[in-house]
Amino acid sequence: MTNDCIRLEHISKRFGRTEVLKDLSAVLHRGEILGFLGPSGAGKTTAIKILTGQLKASSGEAFVLGTRVENINETIYEQIGIVTDQSGVYERLTVYANLHYFAKILRVDAARVEELLKRAGLWEHRKKPAGKLSKGQAQRLVLVRAILHRPKVLFLDEPTSGLDPSTALDIHSLLTELRDEGMAIFLTTHNMEEAARLCSHVALLNDGQIVEYGTPEELCLRYNQLKRYRVRLTDGTRLLLGQTGEDVDRLSALLREDRVASLHSCEPTLESVFLTVTGRTLQ
Repeated sequence: MTNDCIRLEHISKRFGRTEVLKDLSAVLHRGEILGFLGPSGAGKTTAIKILTGQLKASSGEAFVLGTRVENINETIYEQIGIVTDQSGVYERLTVYANLHYFAKILRVDAARVEELLKRAGLWEHRKKPAGKLSKGQAQRLVLVRAILHRPKVLFLDEPTSGLDPSTALDIHSLLTELRDEGMAIFLTTHNMEEAARLCSHVALLNDGQIVEYGTPEELCLRYNQLKRYRVRLTDGTRLLLGQTGEDVDRLSALLREDRVASLHSCEPTLESVFLTVTGRTLQ
């Protein structure tokens, strides 16, 4: 059990007669990012609240760093970080003062504040009141605050929702670095492109139930039933060829004649896999 940073075993959650989570099972190891993917209302945030001890599961067991969530104590909380849409900052304090305040609470050396501000691209804004930051800058500040104490497990609930692509990529870069340093990251998102880029494994969540689970590549290949290939010829012509004997012969001839400039397979995206499995979009 202690080799797993997070483990969910047949977790269900009811609010009255409404079952919002149904028999969830998943595992997250050190140095991995596990993505819980699905539209709003799929149960992603509820799963985080159960794992962090904010809600009690109706049935099943959940473990964080080898400890049942019902028994999570201060020692465990000191080893996790959390970023949610309710993770606010002290708007009248400067960026630096916000982090310095939490560094004192978490018994973190002040040098760590400077290191992370530079790493997150916030150093030049350190004297600015947090309330004056852009949305992307504020989100980076919240993320930095969550990793000040070098947690072993980081919970991220839609961390790039509503951000511009450039800022989202900056956050992706930081998360990749943290993963490579050994941090275990539990990520919820409805952005399938983000999940495909970042996640070691993903769980597709629909109406509180995991409908598919695996690596992004595994899931895309599993649903690649209509195999097709995009071909661009040296004269600029574009072709879409399938697995039929006629198309295979045509492609072979083009390759022998050295007329193929590029060739790409057309396996589905995670978003199209989700649509195939659930019959619904992510909106």
